[in-house]
Parts: sequence; structure tokens; C-alpha cells
Amino acid sequence: MDRSPEWVSFEQPLNERTRSLLRLEFLFAEYAHHAADATVWGIRAGLQTLLDILSVIGRSDLRTELIRDLTEQRSLLNRLRSRPECDRAKLDSVLAEITGVLATLHASGAHPSTVLRDNEFLFSVLNRSGIPGGTCMFDLPAFHRWLSRPYANTERDLSRWFSLLRPYQAAIGLYLHLLRDSTAASEHVAEGGVHLHVPQGVFPLLRVHVPPDADVYPEISAGKHRFSFRFMRLGDVNQRNVQTADDITFHLQCCTLAGSHAEPA
Repeated sequence: MDRSPEWVSFEQPLNERTRSLLRLEFLFAEYAHHAADATVWGIRAGLQTLLDILSVIGRSDLRTELIRDLTEQRSLLNRLRSRPECDRAKLDSVLAEITGVLATLHASGAHPSTVLRDNEFLFSVLNRSGIPGGTCMFDLPAFHRWLSRPYANTERDLSRWFSLLRPYQAAIGLYLHLLRDSTAASEHVAEGGVHLHVPQGVFPLLRVHVPPDADVYPEISAGKHRFSFRFMRLGDVNQRNVQTADDITFHLQCCTLAGSHAEPA
């Protein structure tokens, strides 16, 4: 179904793994933004985001899970090549991308979390980051001195630390791209701002697309047997939001990959 790119998209992960992947995708985008800022504040923000990424990745064996799932997707897509209706050129392009990402993951070596464990400087910054204002100069004089070095020096350090994360960035981006493209959007109407949907399976990700002229956002409740969508009027952000009484046309994607190991939350 065609959908204007101006529509506002909302995503709801339905298991912990998908939550982690979406958070990491967000953090990688945030890091890319800060990496373009050569000021001290840009370097501070970039390092903080880098530490956040390392902390999230360190909570699971994400590398093994991504290798497993992408390998499985490559096998499934390879079987589709024999179907006469498939777009062979597009399929081969996706397969080549998966193969390249898998090769990089297999060659990635040590787990990125070892950087935090083995680097006293980074660990000290991480420990103080949870305290409001905890990384100011009198708390972390070594950090203050590092920030005072020429940008080429700090940028070199950041690039070296981030290099361990690049295989994960590419794999997560590809996995989420495949997941989002796994199904077409269907049109629904939330009468009086409410819609109930009965899913035909287990899905790790829901995507709701709302037209830009409807100043609403969805509150999503997802169980095993029913998804409910309640559209709230944003209104004045200084006031409490209320459910809209209008009928809201929206597009819904219930995303999953064939053969997915994802379990419901």
C-alpha cells in the first residue's frame, strides 16, 4: 500500500530483543550526529552515546543471535530464487548484503564490552555519567585533560573504540530493514480513536503510521491474542493529553521474519 513519506511512524517492540535492537539503532544514529560536532560538547555527547551503546551490547550475546538470524534469512531467501515471480536482481542484492554483513560479524573478534572492562579511563567516565553533572572537571580531571587535547587526538580515540561496534551497526541496520520490509501496511480506521486487532501469529514488531495532519499518537497494548490501539490527542504539551473522539485512519504493519526465533514479551 502506498504511504506518503510524510506520515508519522510509531514502532512498538513486542519482545526484549527487538527493544534492544531499536535502542541500539537509535544510539548509533545519535552517535553519528555527535561525531560531526568537533566541539568539546560534541565530543562529550559522542563519548556518552558510545558508552551507552557498549552498555546495551554488553547485556547479551547479540553477535551470536544476529549471525544465527541473518544466516537463516539468507537460506530462506536463497530458496526464493527459484520462484519465477521473484525479482532476481533485487534478491541477489539483498543476499550479497547479508553475506557481507555476516563476514564482518564473523571476523569481529573480541566482544565490544571488553573495552569497558579493560579501559580504566572509559570505565571511570561511565561510572560518573549516571550522576547529574558527575563528569565535570573536578570529578574527572583525566577526562577534562583528554577533552583539552587537539581534536585529531580525541577523534582518533573515539574512532578506535567505535570501530569494534561497526559490524554490529551494519548487522542491526540490515536486520531491522528486513524486519520492517517483511510485510505491507494495511489500512484501518480507529473509530472514536480506538481500534482492536486480532493478530494472526506472533510478531516482534508493530508499526503504526499516522497522517501528519492528525495530531495524534497511539497508545499500544499488545497481548498474545489481541492488540489494542488508543489514539491520544497531543494538543498543548503543558496540559494532560486525552483520547481523541475522532475516527483516525492509520496504516498498520505486523512485522516478523520467516523462521524467526523471536518470542513474545
